[in-house]
Amino acid sequence: MRIALDAMGGDHAPAAIVLGGLEAAKLAHGAYEIVFVGDQAQIEPEIARHPLLTRGENLRYSIYHASEKIEMCDAPAAALKKKKDASVLVAARLHREGKVDAILSAGHTGAAMAASLMELGRIRGVNRPGIGSLIPNGYGATMLIDVGANVDCKAIQLAQFGVMGSIYMNRVRGIESPKVALLSNGEERSKGTEVTREAYQILEANPRLNFIGNVEGRDILKGTADVVVCDGFVGNVMLKFAESLGGVFKHHIKRQIGKRVFRQVGAFLLQPTFTGLRKIFDYEEYGGAPLLGINGVCIICHGGSTPKAIRNAIREATKMISEGITEIIGQELQEHHGVKLVEQEA
Repeated sequence: MRIALDAMGGDHAPAAIVLGGLEAAKLAHGAYEIVFVGDQAQIEPEIARHPLLTRGENLRYSIYHASEKIEMCDAPAAALKKKKDASVLVAARLHREGKVDAILSAGHTGAAMAASLMELGRIRGVNRPGIGSLIPNGYGATMLIDVGANVDCKAIQLAQFGVMGSIYMNRVRGIESPKVALLSNGEERSKGTEVTREAYQILEANPRLNFIGNVEGRDILKGTADVVVCDGFVGNVMLKFAESLGGVFKHHIKRQIGKRVFRQVGAFLLQPTFTGLRKIFDYEEYGGAPLLGINGVCIICHGGSTPKAIRNAIREATKMISEGITEIIGQELQEHHGVKLVEQEA
C-alpha cells in the first residue's frame, strides 16, 4: 500500500505535510509507504528536521519530485492545463498509473478534484463525485455530503451521494445500516425545493438504503442521521459554520472564567472534562474528507491541516483502500441502484 501526499498543498506545506506523513509511517510499522510528491529541494530539509522519526528499519517513505504547485489564487482547470508538473496532478497521475493506491491533498480543493477527475475519471454509473465531510456530533460523526464539489445538483446526484455516503460510513466507520437523511427546511416530505423533493422520492424508493427522510440543520450535530445529503453550496456553508463553533465556545468559556478565582478553580477541576469535549468535537480526529465517486481514493484535507490531521487523513485513506470502497460503490450502483437511469441522466 502506497499513499501519495501532495507535499506542496496547504497553508503549512511542506512542513506539516511532511511531519504528518512521517508520523503516520512510523505508526504504520512498515504496513504502507508514504510518497511525498513535490519539490525535492524543499521536502528533504523538512525530513532531515525529524531524525528521531526517520530512524528505524520499518519506516517507509520516498520522494517523487514535482517542480510546480497549484496556488490558492489559481483557477483549477486553467492552472492544471498550464502546470503539467504540479504536485497534485502528478500525485493523481501516479494513482492512475498504479504506482500509488491513494492521494491526499490539503491544497486547492478545486484543483484536487479536477486533477482526480482528469487522471482517474469517475466510477462507472456515477454522475458527479461528492466530497463527504465528517462532522463530530458527540456520539461519533455525521457525514455531510456534498460540501463543495457541486454547487448545483440534480435529484439523481443527491440520491447517489446518499448511496456513496452510506457505503463509506458502513465500511470505513463500521456503522451497521447507516441512517441516511436529506437536508431540508422541514421534516415533512413536502418541504424543500423541487430538486430535494424529487431526491426524496428516489432515496425513499431505494430498498438498499436506510433512508429516514428529511432532517433540518439542527439535527446534524444531534447525530440524528449518519449521512446527511445536500448540494455543495449548502454543504459548504454548513461545514464552515460548524468549524467555527469550537473556537467560539473556547473564546466565550475563557471570557466567562475571567480573573475570578473561584471560576478559575472550577475550570481547573473541570479540565479533564474540557479536554474530553475538545477531543470529541476536534475535526482533526477525522483528518480529511473523501472525494467519493472517482475511480480511486482521494482525501481532501483542510488548508490549515496540522500534522495530526494529515496523520489521521492517511489512516482514513488506508481504510478506504483496505475495504475496497471504490469497487463497492461501482458494484452497488450497477447492481442495486439503477445504473441505467444514472447513465441516461449523465
